[in-house]
Amino acid sequence: MKLDILALAAHPDDTELGCSGTLLVHIAKGQKVGVIDFTRGELGTRGTPEIRDQEAADSAKLMGLAARENLAFRDGFFVNDEAHQLSVIQKIRKYQPEVLLVNAPADRHPDHGRASELSVRSSFLSGLKNITTEENGIEQEAWRPKAVYHYVQSDYLKPDFIVDISAHWDKKMESIMAFKSQFFDPNSKEPQTYISSELFIKSIEARALEFGRTIGANYGEGFTVDRTIGVDSLFDLK
Repeated sequence: MKLDILALAAHPDDTELGCSGTLLVHIAKGQKVGVIDFTRGELGTRGTPEIRDQEAADSAKLMGLAARENLAFRDGFFVNDEAHQLSVIQKIRKYQPEVLLVNAPADRHPDHGRASELSVRSSFLSGLKNITTEENGIEQEAWRPKAVYHYVQSDYLKPDFIVDISAHWDKKMESIMAFKSQFFDPNSKEPQTYISSELFIKSIEARALEFGRTIGANYGEGFTVDRTIGVDSLFDLK
């Protein structure tokens, strides 16, 4: 299955928080979108890996993802080495995305920056034909996405561009709250965490409102780019 957009994430719920609105924008346009989660989030204080697995599946169904997989890397301990790169390369070549969305290059959670580096390196290496990977015993073709963009996460990063997600804000929030073990639930008896407070959910909306305002929209999601980006026409800019 060839995808138009593939989002890579250190943890289940990273894409929901960082770029699900943008994924929904493109799904609504009829494009095929998928997510690869690197870990099962097993170091999380609340819930269990099995609960997170089900929550990720529920969110994928809600958003209408064409594919979602989990590489089961060790949460908190995966590294940017050959073995992990080959695993990511195999998925990039499997889905052959035109665009790759990846974790923020620096963020509060150290896994996010490490996942970003792993994703960027793997994206480049995936285009080298002399690196061999297989899918179901069949050698894969080299494939390099046309673009790699980083979604902004917890720490504020000045975005290089912002996507208007106003029409899909409610569904973005539904996708986030599919991870009900992780986020605000007044009836939960589990320990409170940085992301389980009601204020955290409000901060997600505040960030989206801020990004939206800067482009004349209600809600937006911001992205950074490692290279200079260009447009074909001045009229493509908002």
